[in-house]
Amino acid sequence: MAVIENILFPVSFSPSCAAMAAYVKRAAALYSAKVSLVHVVDPASYSGLELYTRSPFEVEEEHLEIGRQKLDSFLASEFPASEYPRILDSGDPAAQIAQVARDGKFDLIIMPTHAGFFRQMLLGSTTAKVLNDAGCPVLTSKHAQTIAPRPLKHREWLCAIGLGSNSQRVLRFAMNAAAAVQARLRIIHAVQAGDKGVHVQMDLAEQLQSAEASQAGQRIAELQQSVGLDVPVRIAAGSIKEALLEAARESDADVLIIGRNPHPGSSGRLRDLTYAVVRDSPFPVVSV
Repeated sequence: MAVIENILFPVSFSPSCAAMAAYVKRAAALYSAKVSLVHVVDPASYSGLELYTRSPFEVEEEHLEIGRQKLDSFLASEFPASEYPRILDSGDPAAQIAQVARDGKFDLIIMPTHAGFFRQMLLGSTTAKVLNDAGCPVLTSKHAQTIAPRPLKHREWLCAIGLGSNSQRVLRFAMNAAAAVQARLRIIHAVQAGDKGVHVQMDLAEQLQSAEASQAGQRIAELQQSVGLDVPVRIAAGSIKEALLEAARESDADVLIIGRNPHPGSSGRLRDLTYAVVRDSPFPVVSV
């Protein structure tokens, strides 16, 4: 059975959503997957004047009609409506996107991070909420007016793992997803070394010989064996976030796979480094 068969593409009609179309097309081509576009009309966008002069029902109907017209025409050449279903919903965008993904049994959500200054404050954005609430993997990319993904033949993937109970699940997904498209997979693990503010040190012999790095190497070998994997491993030392990101920047990968805590909620999936890595990664991130 294919790892990814159905992709959900949430759209807000912004330039960054239009730019993400290239990634959606690439993912669909890699996995021969189906794509559905979804747009959620947010009642919070209704103006006070609208609600003062008309009933909430009338206002909702008008916004839904406008949303339907925009959705039907958005990226019509890239995703013809006859081939790519379009879903219109109403409510809190993040909650409804996560619900549509669950109800439709989608395997992957693809969307950009929040735009502008608020991308640096990713907490609170629709993308951040989807990352927390969605039950399936989410592929995110930095906000951009235009995006040019790597060509289909370029399939270098990087998987960042810790050593906790969630690592085996993340590694198994990365292995299966990479194997399905003959991608070359590598593993990156970061160990804290020195002060968090100290510049990252990559692959230094003294760090690799440390007890922590040695234990990490053994644990990663056990994890690989447990899922039937044998791929190169790189251990980076320094501030955890910066070590991961610098390793990513120095790699030639076209996607970084990371794990989310399996328990959603305000203190659930994203109580770790996920926000920071998604926000600052040099290339798209698949959060599992």
